[in-house]
Amino acid sequence: MDHQIPAETAAHVLFHYGRDGGYQAGSFTEQLITAIDMADPANRDKLAAGFPDYVAAVVAIQYDPNGVHHLQRIAAGQVAA
Repeated sequence: MDHQIPAETAAHVLFHYGRDGGYQAGSFTEQLITAIDMADPANRDKLAAGFPDYVAAVVAIQYDPNGVHHLQRIAAGQVAA
């Protein structure tokens, strides 16, 4: 995870994926997370130019076996990303 993930971002992504420790984002952010979730790698890279923290969090939860736990720790303020 190359980019800093703020606690709020971690919480929003956790909620989107139905994981403990998250809370719902506003409608724009919900749609953004959905777009990142659905994006192919080229479009995900384009979204990362404007929203690197959200892309990093989604990539973590999708591809890192410890991603959920890591995001939960960030959201709880137990660790900095």
